[in-house]
This record gives sequence, structure tokens and C-alpha cells, in this order.
Amino acid sequence: MYNETITYYSKTPLNRWVLPEYDISFWEENRTCWDDLKVYIKLDGETIKAWSFEGDTAIITTACASVFGESIIGMKIPEILTLGYSYIEELIEAPVSDRRKQASVLGLLTTRNAIHTHILGDKLDTFDDVLKI
Repeated sequence: MYNETITYYSKTPLNRWVLPEYDISFWEENRTCWDDLKVYIKLDGETIKAWSFEGDTAIITTACASVFGESIIGMKIPEILTLGYSYIEELIEAPVSDRRKQASVLGLLTTRNAIHTHILGDKLDTFDDVLKI
């Protein structure tokens, strides 16, 4: 049912824990499947130094959040704000069914909203915002 990437990251999410000494945290939920996820971000200026998450998440949410979190270490904040579903699809090397797309981008959405809220002070993104990119 799932490819190797999804299977591996859902069983061994390397960054599923509370990051000590984080600069930003943010909680988000997916009301379609009732997943909830909280991210913790450590910054070095405008660069992501460390990222972790916790929450009550399904297989696809866990896997996509974990692989996403690993991929953004060393990335600049402005770059993260350009990422959307297509980036997640590239990371997991497969498309996600329409029914599970929101679950696949929950880690990305939560991270973008952490940035919006705590750094930029502007509006929050929605699932529609990240799914169209």
C-alpha cells in the first residue's frame, strides 16, 4: 500500500520528539482525519538548525512530517515558505491519494504557520495554500 520511504519513516521517525531549547513551536490539526501535530524549530538566524515534532498522527502524516523535517535542516526561512505539496511528493517519491493529501502536508503547514506566527507576524496558511504549490 505504501512505498519504502513511507514505510521506513512511519516506523522510524528520526525527529519525533520534543526538541530541547527550541526557538519556535506551533500546533496544528487536520480536522479531516483528526491528526494533530506540534513542531519545534531551532534557528540560526534565518536558517533552520534543528526541527522536531510530536503528536497524534497517522502513518502518512508521521512519515511525511519526518522526511520533511530532515529535509529542511540548513534551509533558509524564505525558501520554506515557497514549499508546498509538490515538494512533499518529491520527498516521498510518490503521489498521495486525494483523500490523504492534507495528512501528507500537515508537517509542512505547521512549520509554515510557525514561521508566519512567530517570525513574520502575518496571516496563517491553510491546507489549500500548501496543496496548490
